[in-house]
Amino acid sequence: MSGSFARRSMLIAALCVYADLSIFGILWYVGSFGGPGSQLGLVVPDAAVGVLLIAGIVVVDVAVALPMRHAGKVALCHALFGLVTVPIVPTWQAYRLIAPAGLAISHYQAGAWLRGGQAALVFWALFAAESVRIMITVARIPWGWVTLGPVLVAYVVLPWLVGRFTTARRAHLAALEAEAALQGHNEQLAVQRAVADERSAVARDLHDVISHHVSAIRIHAGAARLSLDGDEAGHARRSLSDVESASRSAMVDLRRMLDVLHGRGAADAQRQPGLGNLDELLDGVRAAGVPVRLTVRGTPRDLAGSRDIALYRIAQETLTNAMRYRAGGPVDVVLDYRADRVRLVVTNDVDPAARRERGRRHRGLIGVRERVALFGGDITYGPAQEGTSWQIRVDLPLDRQ
Repeated sequence: MSGSFARRSMLIAALCVYADLSIFGILWYVGSFGGPGSQLGLVVPDAAVGVLLIAGIVVVDVAVALPMRHAGKVALCHALFGLVTVPIVPTWQAYRLIAPAGLAISHYQAGAWLRGGQAALVFWALFAAESVRIMITVARIPWGWVTLGPVLVAYVVLPWLVGRFTTARRAHLAALEAEAALQGHNEQLAVQRAVADERSAVARDLHDVISHHVSAIRIHAGAARLSLDGDEAGHARRSLSDVESASRSAMVDLRRMLDVLHGRGAADAQRQPGLGNLDELLDGVRAAGVPVRLTVRGTPRDLAGSRDIALYRIAQETLTNAMRYRAGGPVDVVLDYRADRVRLVVTNDVDPAARRERGRRHRGLIGVRERVALFGGDITYGPAQEGTSWQIRVDLPLDRQ
């Protein structure tokens, strides 16, 4: 039991003692004094019995402060104490003039805290005890039996039901609070997952952008160096111009990624590239000295923005790998629009010296697999044509979001 709850229980018990002793003392004095209104007082046989009754009132009222696991026992003690007072105080008013506050509180606590079979047993025990007490008492007055039902409702049923309904309402509010807390926790987790997914997507995009453009810059720089060695100034100027163009494209893509991180990507007119920018991507690869052949099959169609961007990034990553590991032959890109899916196939020959490295765990391929899995697609990749070439095939369904 917490300290604050214990203090509240002690305060309630103290108030019960104060109220019940005050009522008993006043009515005992009125019954002993006689005169007008004395019929409303309590007639106690002698002072010793009165002191015992006072002690009993204090004991049963103080018991109200006990831990709530004893609520049923405390209520039964009040009921038994009431039965004991009936033969001791012969006046009919004794029925509910001795410890009324403590009895009402104890019945309330029993209704609020007891559950199951114990609750039913205690309720019917209290009901029976109060019924016996009422019948003994009302037998002393004409037509007293008519008070049986109302008095039972007032002193047994109502306190019990108020306690039960109060607890049910408290449990309902606690359940609502728990549900709200759980919902808030789930929303927080959803936000965290969304942030993590967005960061992962941005990381994949940054990897694709940097890998592609840096690879192109490396190839152009190498070509420029070889041209300078061979005193081919015109070719060197073209290669350096392509280096400048690739660098500029990399900076544009990096700024776009940073805008997304800063929350300005949605309103930015410069959207993420898609398949509509595939020709520009291939032109950049061709400018690096890599021959690329594009074949489009089926009827081109507009794709959802996220799927369109994913296919572009996949093509960008596969072309970057082709520039790194090809043996010198052309790169074949096939974009196949089917009824239920879009297939992207990229094939390039492989430099024998690069085959071993190509088979290792590659971050770019991990990013491609993550993009494909995001849309429920399929991906296959590996050596083709007896190991002389490398092929990656990606299928993204059109009917899944």
